[in-house]
Order: sequence, then structure tokens, then C-alpha cells
Amino acid sequence: MGRPRRHENARLTKKQQTFAELVVTKEGELTLRECAQQAGYSVSSSHTRAYELLNPRISPHVVAEVRRRREELNEKYAVDYGRHVRALARLRDESLANGAYSAAVNAERLRGQAAGLYVSKSEVRIGSIDQMSKAEVEKALAELKRNMGGTVLDAEDAEIVEGDNEQQPRGAPLVAIENKQTH
Repeated sequence: MGRPRRHENARLTKKQQTFAELVVTKEGELTLRECAQQAGYSVSSSHTRAYELLNPRISPHVVAEVRRRREELNEKYAVDYGRHVRALARLRDESLANGAYSAAVNAERLRGQAAGLYVSKSEVRIGSIDQMSKAEVEKALAELKRNMGGTVLDAEDAEIVEGDNEQQPRGAPLVAIENKQTH
């Protein structure tokens, strides 16, 4: 005949309640066998008890309790905009009170970022001049010349001459380029 069928609304025993609580709160820290042992089940049968307790055909009431408890914790610790911004404000205020100005500034910056006050913009460029055709390189150079707005020297029309090292500002190159073109 076996055990009588349980339904989801059946009352849990103290061991079952403890097991369900441990499964939810110690997930990733304890194995299911360890949860069963800490709930009071014998070491020799803890593996079997853990399986039975989490099998919806055998113990639907325990499975329902685990599900209900997980949903409760998810709701309690869910991240939403209001909770997030309030937590950052609290961290900012505590940091200011403790003189941790860098942490306070960072918390305030994160609050602004959450509110959409800052826009993070990045540009990813893939490829190099080696992957460009001659026409693409010439087009890119023409665009650079237009953007520079000034005179761009052609390397073929330039002459390298020795510069006077003492007259150069610190960090300046020791050679100068003179334009050979005559206008």
C-alpha cells in the first residue's frame, strides 16, 4: 500500500520545515545531504531523505514550501530602482559621516548613473590600415587633411635637418622638418 499521498497544502513536520529552510538559505554552501543531516535526519539515510523531500511526487508539500520560500527571498532581496537609489544614498551619507569622501563621491556617482544622468559612450574600431585597400587609405588621408585644417606636409617634399638642441624645449625632437616646396 505504501505511504498515503501528500498534497501541497499538507502541514510540514519540524524536520521538513528545517530542511526546506536550509535548502533555500544555504544553497551553494551545503549539499542537499548536509541540509537533511542538519535538519535532523540520520547520516545513513540523509541522501535518500533529501531526494524524497525534493521529489514533487513524494513530497509535494515540501517542494511547495521550498518554492514559496525562494519566492519570498527573491522578493525581499530583489533589486529595483527605488531600493537601489535609496541604498546608494544611505551608503553616501554613511561615508560622508565617516569621512570617507572617495566612497561618498563614488556612491553619488552611481546614484546619478542609475538615474540616467551619465551616459557611457564608447567606440570600438576593428581593423587596421593593413586591412584597407589603397582607395580606402587615400580616402582616410583626405579626411584627415580636411579635419586638420592646416597644411599637411608630404614626406617626399620634406627635408630633415639637424636642430639646435639647446634651443629646443624639453621633450621636443632633435630634428626639424623643413618644407622644400617653394610657393
